[in-house]
Amino acid sequence: MTKAILALEDGVWFEGEGFGADGETFGEVVFNTGMTGYQEILTDPSYKGQMVCMTYPHIGNCGINAADAESSKPWVEGFIIKELSPVASNYRSEMSLDLYLQQHNILGIQGIDTRKLVKHLRTVGVKKAVISTRELDPKKLVKKAKNSPGIVGVDLVKKVTCSKPYLFEEVMPGEFAWGDQVKKKYKVVAVDSGIKRNILRKLNQHGFNVQVVPANVTADEILAYQPDGLFLSNGPGDPAAVKYLVETVRKLLGKLPMFGICLGHQMIGQALGGKTSKLKFGHHGNNQPVMDLKTRKIEITSQNHNFVVAINSLPKDEVEMTHLNLNDKTLEGFRHKKHPVFCVQYHPENAPGPHDSDYLFSRFYEMIEKR
Repeated sequence: MTKAILALEDGVWFEGEGFGADGETFGEVVFNTGMTGYQEILTDPSYKGQMVCMTYPHIGNCGINAADAESSKPWVEGFIIKELSPVASNYRSEMSLDLYLQQHNILGIQGIDTRKLVKHLRTVGVKKAVISTRELDPKKLVKKAKNSPGIVGVDLVKKVTCSKPYLFEEVMPGEFAWGDQVKKKYKVVAVDSGIKRNILRKLNQHGFNVQVVPANVTADEILAYQPDGLFLSNGPGDPAAVKYLVETVRKLLGKLPMFGICLGHQMIGQALGGKTSKLKFGHHGNNQPVMDLKTRKIEITSQNHNFVVAINSLPKDEVEMTHLNLNDKTLEGFRHKKHPVFCVQYHPENAPGPHDSDYLFSRFYEMIEKR
C-alpha cells in the first residue's frame, strides 16, 4: 500500500493508505450508510462528481462480479473506507475490489477514521475534496480542493447518459430470483439520465418493453415511439442545470402516463413549477425511512441524492404529496391530481436495498392499464 491523503476544502485532512489506482482525484465527499452493496454503489451513475465514504467499516470481502454491476463501469470519483478486505471470500467473486478499481483508474483510500469524517460532514455539510497518492503536502491539497469544481449548477447528466437509443433486452441473470415476470404488454420510453440496469430489469419484470433514450431527447422524438408510458430515471448533479429535460417533461404532461424516480422526480417537480434545493449532506444509503401518506406504511428505501424538490414550491391545487422522509421531513414523492403522473425521490429497484418499494412498478403498470 502507498501513502495517501484525503483533504477537504475546509482544511480538514486525513492520512491513510491508497488502493486501486494511483494519482489524484477530485469530487464532493458524501457518505453512504449502507452495510451492503458497495459494487452497486460504485457503479451507480448518480455518483458522478462525488467521492463516497462508506460508514460500514469492512469493505471488499464479497469481491466484484459482473452480474451485480449497475452500469458498464464505476462512476465514483474516489472511494473512502475504513478497512479493505485483503481477500474476497464470496463464491460469486470474480476479482478483488482493489484490482477492479485499478482497472477503472479509480483512487481509493483506506485506514482513515471514517467515523470522524462522517460526523464532520454531518456537522458542516458535504465538502469538495481531493485524494492524492502523489502530492502529500496537506496544505497544498486543501488549496487544490478549494479550487476544484463543485456540482452546484453543473449538468453531469450529459456525461453519464447513453449516446444513442436502444431497446433493453436481457435474459434475467439466474442470481436474481425476483419471482415470475409479468407478460410484457406495454411499451415505455425510459429516459436515461444515469439509469441502472436493475431499474431496466424491474421494468421488464413488471410487464414493460423498454426503449431507452438519451437525456437530450425531445418530446416529439419520444412520441414518435408511440409509447404507452414514460419513465424518468435517476441521475447525478444539480437538477436545476438539466433544463432541456425539464422542458421535454413539461411538453409531455398530460400526453403520457409518467413515473419518475430520483432525478426524474426532480425533473417532474420543476416541470410543474417547483424549485430544487441542496441538502446539507444528502440521502445516501439503503436504509432511509419513508412513509406512504395514503397507507401510513413505512418503507425502508434505497436513496442517493443531494438535491430535493421543495415541498412548498409545488402548486397545491395540482399536486398531492404522497411520500415523506421520516428523518428530515423532506418530500419523497407526489402525484398529479389531474394527469397520470407520479414520482418518488428514492430508488425503488432496491439495488442495493430492501424490496419495500417494488409495488411502485406495479402502480405504474396499473396506471397505464387504466388509461
